[in-house]
Amino acid sequence: MNREQKAAVIDEVASQIEEAHAIFAVDYRGLSVRQAADLRGRLIEIGANLRVVKNTLTERAVDKVGAEPLKQYLDGPTAFTFVSGDPVLAAKALAAFRREAQLPQFKGGWMDGRELSIEEIEALSRLPSLEVMHGQLVGVVAAPITGLVRGLNALLSGLAVALGQIQEQGLVGGGDTPPGPPEDDSESEPEDDSESEAVDTDAAQEIPSNPAPPPEEPETSEPEGDE
Repeated sequence: MNREQKAAVIDEVASQIEEAHAIFAVDYRGLSVRQAADLRGRLIEIGANLRVVKNTLTERAVDKVGAEPLKQYLDGPTAFTFVSGDPVLAAKALAAFRREAQLPQFKGGWMDGRELSIEEIEALSRLPSLEVMHGQLVGVVAAPITGLVRGLNALLSGLAVALGQIQEQGLVGGGDTPPGPPEDDSESEPEDDSESEAVDTDAAQEIPSNPAPPPEEPETSEPEGDE
């Protein structure tokens, strides 16, 4: 590898360090070429890349981007897993492969501007994926809102049923004018028309329409005097 090729590798590794969401350092000793290809293929499917570069070139790339904490992992054969996707899924893939092949071993990592210990990477591999956690968060946030909507729907339904029952019982009229007090049958009995007519007929018989004039008094003649 000439100087230009080395410079190109350094620039490429530096760019991967800057763009990665997380970086996992592993000791790849004991991995066969076939196993390394298998692990690299699993990681590519979830947005990660396993890369083996000479420690000297990697160190120069680290210096270029100011990621000094990564230097501590450049002791012995080291491969970096650059994660551009979900760090949880990448940690799960590495942990699952190690359970199958007993390789590779975690050395440490870097995520969100801080170092990751081996224990933290192991804990990360046991977490739900970001997609699952997002779904759980949405469920937690939406639960009170869902309960409120259900409660309001139940309240409105109950109110509609209650108003319907009241209207059926006649307690609420259909018009705008509120109902008045009930009429008392004992005080509002209709008069008998026949009796009224009889009273009017008797009155007509007792009081004539053209009363007769009073009898005239007889005229008294004065005695004639002697002429």
